Amino acid sequence: MENGEILVIDLFAGPGGLGEGISAAKTDDGKTPFQIGISVEKDTNAHQTLTTRAFFRLLKNKSQPLDNYYDYLHGKITRDELFELHPDIAFEANLETLNGAKELGKDNELIHKRITELVKKHKGPKVLIGGPPCQAYSLAGRSRNAGNKSYIAEDDARHFLYKEYLQVISLAKPDIFVMENVRGILTAKVNGQVMFPQILEDLRNPGSVTKQKKIPKYKIYSLVVDAENPKDPQYKDSADFLIRCEQYGIPQARHRVILLGVREDIKATPETLKLCEHQVTVEQAISDLPSLRSGFSKQKDNAKDWEAAVTKNAEKLKQILTKQFDPESANSLNLQPKIGLSRIETALSDKTPAMPESLKAWYIDPSLNVVLNHETRGHMVNDLLRYAYCAAYAQIEGSSPKSRHFPQELAPAHANWDTGTHADRFRVQVADKYATTVTSHISKDGHYFVHYDPQQCRSLSVREAARLQTFPDNYLFEGTRTNQYVQIGNAVPPYLAFQIGQLISNFLLHAKQ
Repeated sequence: MENGEILVIDLFAGPGGLGEGISAAKTDDGKTPFQIGISVEKDTNAHQTLTTRAFFRLLKNKSQPLDNYYDYLHGKITRDELFELHPDIAFEANLETLNGAKELGKDNELIHKRITELVKKHKGPKVLIGGPPCQAYSLAGRSRNAGNKSYIAEDDARHFLYKEYLQVISLAKPDIFVMENVRGILTAKVNGQVMFPQILEDLRNPGSVTKQKKIPKYKIYSLVVDAENPKDPQYKDSADFLIRCEQYGIPQARHRVILLGVREDIKATPETLKLCEHQVTVEQAISDLPSLRSGFSKQKDNAKDWEAAVTKNAEKLKQILTKQFDPESANSLNLQPKIGLSRIETALSDKTPAMPESLKAWYIDPSLNVVLNHETRGHMVNDLLRYAYCAAYAQIEGSSPKSRHFPQELAPAHANWDTGTHADRFRVQVADKYATTVTSHISKDGHYFVHYDPQQCRSLSVREAARLQTFPDNYLFEGTRTNQYVQIGNAVPPYLAFQIGQLISNFLLHAKQ
């Protein structure tokens, strides 16, 4: 296959995790067969991130110097200046992302027109990727909806955004499609009926929904379970479509439904993803990033006051741990604050990355020489002590404490603290385990994403969250810090998408129509 031979249509793209991974896939001879033709995203901040990344990818694919891109990352030039220095690349990047945030269902005329143009012009294979927004399917979203007496599931348009996906399948007739969603899609109901079997049937026969003629049918495969009859893949359990990311080299327990659709005239059977030999831990993924201090959210912020507060907390914490555990375990921990830390750090640390070589090659850009999006948020002083306690507890017990483990003097003033409803109100990401699911909730307060180092007393930075989601270090997130967290929490891990891209590339290389 030649470079750019496979056209990629990316819907509901977010900051570009799925597209990033698939477009990075290579053939055995080192070629990159995937070329993103269009990326559709409605959020303005995610769209800006998407366009910046499209710009970088185009520069790289056209073998143009990357110096100006790195100048932008180093803050030497603005984004506008970067784009002005490469007007042709900027034009292509903006065209790829439709010159602005666009929404399927609202901007269909423009989106469908562009897809039609690309499909007519492109002679090679086509791949459609994307995941319709998941709030209506997610377990958390359904819990919120259950508490809303006026909520009617059949009136929630988000339940039916997959039909926009069907419209594009009918329009583009791709060889392959990849559709991603939360695990809650397996059990979501409308009018008392589980939706997932109907979604599968609609994806197998998109023309039956779009009412268009001569629309091909599709076989739907799992990426992790072999079908008993590959020519007519049917699966006994809908959970067979569930991918547990930690089993595929992602340092995070992210469980997502990913469907692989293959046009029925293609006579080949896709393989499944290969399990990784060793699961990647939080410490392996982020330990080489520079240490940071947290800030204060309710008072004037400065390093000396932070160091004094954490020093005072360390004395309290030592007493608490000595009572709760044996003195030897408590005394073995260094709880004193690291001195001289800042809240934002752009300089690389001298720590050696600890992740497996394959991931190191994925994350690290030797030409970057800067750390991006690595800044802490502010926390209440009382929460600094709770964060330190969580991190210290995990070092002793190897797990994050539940609310019942907290000593009374550390209990927050929440009416439901002792009910068990919010047992994970504070949760540390344990160093020698993979992380819990990085969600958009990380943008709220950071309580679920406490750093494992008690000497830093903080939640994870945007870059650390990006590492757990396997975004390369040279991937810049645009927008406010809060919005950057949201983008990362909603994304598909690019390194998982890369593996899916490799699988699709190999499949199309050997497929016959």
